[in-house]
Amino acid sequence: MMSGGAYAQQNILVATTTTATSHYGVGADAFLAKLTELSNGAFTGEQAPGGQLGGERDLIEGLQIGSIDMAITSTGPLGNFVPEVLALDLPFLFRDYAHARSVLDGEIGQEMLEAIGQNNLVGLAWSENGFRHVTNSQRPVTSPADLEGLKLRTMENAVHMAAFQGMGASPTPMAFPEVFGALQQGVMDGQENPITVITASRFWEVQRYVTLTGHVYSPAIILVSPALFDGLTDEQKGWFYEAARVGVAATRAEVDRLEAAGVALMRENGMEVITEIDRAPFQALAAEAAWPVYTDRFGSEMIERIVAAQ
Repeated sequence: MMSGGAYAQQNILVATTTTATSHYGVGADAFLAKLTELSNGAFTGEQAPGGQLGGERDLIEGLQIGSIDMAITSTGPLGNFVPEVLALDLPFLFRDYAHARSVLDGEIGQEMLEAIGQNNLVGLAWSENGFRHVTNSQRPVTSPADLEGLKLRTMENAVHMAAFQGMGASPTPMAFPEVFGALQQGVMDGQENPITVITASRFWEVQRYVTLTGHVYSPAIILVSPALFDGLTDEQKGWFYEAARVGVAATRAEVDRLEAAGVALMRENGMEVITEIDRAPFQALAAEAAWPVYTDRFGSEMIERIVAAQ
């Protein structure tokens, strides 16, 4: 390893829309600690959490123009920039965490990272949010009929919006930093996110009901600006990739911890958590509405590969 003293010290800012102690924050801290270690202090860094630098779309645009160094985001808005990744947002596509992680860590995940690299972005590694669930302030949701007419915040993602329209809700895209206030003011009835985000955001303060629909597996991704990355040596790039793998491992471990503890935590804070539902009606309606958004443009080959993956 080349001595870190050979390089001018550089401070890296990692932007997220979640809190500094969220699963993203855990991953960002682990990434930065490893990067500092590998570079012998040539690279240091800190978080810019909580949407300080904008919503996820803002972060991606900032990476493209070089005003933001790095970001950890969900894939929701990424599909607007790299349409191929919309496949990952298809409802009821992944069987479980093992299936999703093996796909993203394997050949398919690498192909999508390369596609991201052709759109003025650099994808270091696939990270994780978890399986997404529905919360709302109006009523328990046990069937698609219970979603009828609910004003539901979704990400700015055509696949997600189509899925919820198919299930009967009234989806509205909104940047994540605005969501808590919209729920608090009654502008939105509900939202959908993994347990990791529900707990980190303390949504129990503005939402009463949670249904563990598991309707979409939500990856995350560690992105770096080409303006930063292209100026690195090959050795330095290797540090970033290795640190990203460490950050992903830390995030996934935190997701596992929160998945195990999250239901009890939500109930302790007054939420009514519905853990057992018949997912088949949700799946049928969501797939019928959302899958053509992807397949009409790209065909079904990628979906078939993901479904068949072990």
